[in-house]
Amino acid sequence: MLDRLTHRGPDGSGTLRTDDAWLGHRRLAIVDLEGGGQPIKARRRDLWLVGDGEVYNHRRLRAQLEARGHSFDSESDHEVVLALLADDGPGALAHLWGMFAFVAAGEGSFVAGRDLLGIAPLYWVRDGDTVVFASEIKAFDPDRRTDVEPFPPGHTWTPDDGLVPFRTLPDDRSPQLTSLVEGGDETDAPPPAVLEEIRNRLVAAVERCLAADVPVGTLLSGGLDSSLITAIAAHAARRQGWRLPTFSVGLADSDDLVAARRLASELGTAHYERIYTEDELIDWVPEVIGVIESFDPQLVHSSVPNLLVAKLAARHVKTVLIGEGADELFAGYSHYGEIDAHEQLHEALVETIHGLHAGGLQRVDRVASANGLEARIPFLDIDVVELGLALPARWKLTQEDRSEKWLLRHAFEGWLPEDLLWRRKAQFGEGTGARNVLREHYGATVTDEEWRQERDQVDPPLRTPEELAYYRLFQQHLTGLDPAGIVGRFAEP
Repeated sequence: MLDRLTHRGPDGSGTLRTDDAWLGHRRLAIVDLEGGGQPIKARRRDLWLVGDGEVYNHRRLRAQLEARGHSFDSESDHEVVLALLADDGPGALAHLWGMFAFVAAGEGSFVAGRDLLGIAPLYWVRDGDTVVFASEIKAFDPDRRTDVEPFPPGHTWTPDDGLVPFRTLPDDRSPQLTSLVEGGDETDAPPPAVLEEIRNRLVAAVERCLAADVPVGTLLSGGLDSSLITAIAAHAARRQGWRLPTFSVGLADSDDLVAARRLASELGTAHYERIYTEDELIDWVPEVIGVIESFDPQLVHSSVPNLLVAKLAARHVKTVLIGEGADELFAGYSHYGEIDAHEQLHEALVETIHGLHAGGLQRVDRVASANGLEARIPFLDIDVVELGLALPARWKLTQEDRSEKWLLRHAFEGWLPEDLLWRRKAQFGEGTGARNVLREHYGATVTDEEWRQERDQVDPPLRTPEELAYYRLFQQHLTGLDPAGIVGRFAEP
């Protein structure tokens, strides 16, 4: 299993056998390059941990633990996680801020855990007294794949207590946020303090994500979300005395590529581009489907250019910031524009956020990890998510005088050129030119007769000949996997 995940950790590996567990780890070194190898042993107990991801508040937690008398052997954020587990048990994970998945074993005990939103991947198979965990589906032996399930975000698991939630999505307003958003009717603009709070929280989240012991850049698609992340990061980098690298891809003169090129020039970033052809897009699809472990057309459309830009970025940096999450918090997708009741819109946004780990976040993780990169997502910082869910959904409704994500755009007026700030939303695969090329080519590879005979292979049935073409490739990569319940599929192909 560990050999199947070599791509996730090109910087080293480690294994450990205890009386009743086996731990294996592939390392991508981002924090404490010299001393952060895994498995990590707790100083006070015979307890070992392997983990994935980043805990952004580990320095503050380390200071608190040192005040209790703890000492540490490394600067690793995961050693802090282990110390918290050793002292306070699985419930202590509620104090962690970031993206993480881990398992810890020793002294006859075992615990697994995953971050609240499922940004870090984790899957498991429960087979009697044997429980097997991995970061990707392809790690499991083919005869176990029919039983693979996503490990639920925001939970821990132990053999004695089973699954226990350690934190829930922050859907209730704190008194501070209640006071901030109260007042105004459905047509009023939000108070200036709300726009300031949106700015402050996103800026702080980006600055947290820039902290690393390796070079950091941004994936700049040319759309609003990645443009805002890039603008904030570029300003922060300039203050700190370095120049932010940015990376973009697309067909020659595609809308996204042109917009990204222009913004990079405005911000003075070190900008890199990858211009591809239609034939290249088509040729990369089989590999992409194996990487992302999905056959959903929307995911494939965005993943092909995403893989190519990740390959470009990996030549220059080891960590990239991306714009994922803004559409789910601020109602950016076109189908949200069809909702005219704010209660219904809020419910739709919450449902989408709960399902992110099986859709967009899966693409983000797999594509980055396949290229030895770590992707960081400022919009899904818990501080930003808390605020986004607390904001009245009536401010997020698309109206004649308000485009999608009006609230976010308004909050960052002056940060981007006006025409880029208010540019129409396009899906990544659409703006890069990938969607139409792939849809036309792969849809034509399935005959009408094949479509009638094979569309009911999965439940719910495949929706288009294009999706059937992708499903065939998916089966070649993940023999034995039943996609029901594990492969997220968007509402529209």
